[in-house]
Amino acid sequence: MNKVNLKNIVWKEGECYVSLNLNTGVSSFGDNRKEALEALHEALELYFEDVPPSKIQKVERADIVPSVFEYA
Repeated sequence: MNKVNLKNIVWKEGECYVSLNLNTGVSSFGDNRKEALEALHEALELYFEDVPPSKIQKVERADIVPSVFEYA
C-alpha cells in the first residue's frame, strides 16, 4: 500500500470543529477534533477515488499569518 503525507488543520468554529486538508482543499467538520479529522479522512477517501494521489499539491511548510481586513 502506498502512502502520501498530507497536511491538515483543525479549528473550532461556533459549536463545531472544522478540518481542512491543505493539499487538496477538501474539508469536513465534527462535534470535536477527533470527529472532524475522522470525517476529513472519509472525505479524502472519496476524493482520491477520482483524483490520483500523484496529482495532489505538495505543501512544504504552512504558516498561519494573521491579517486585518477593513470593510464598510
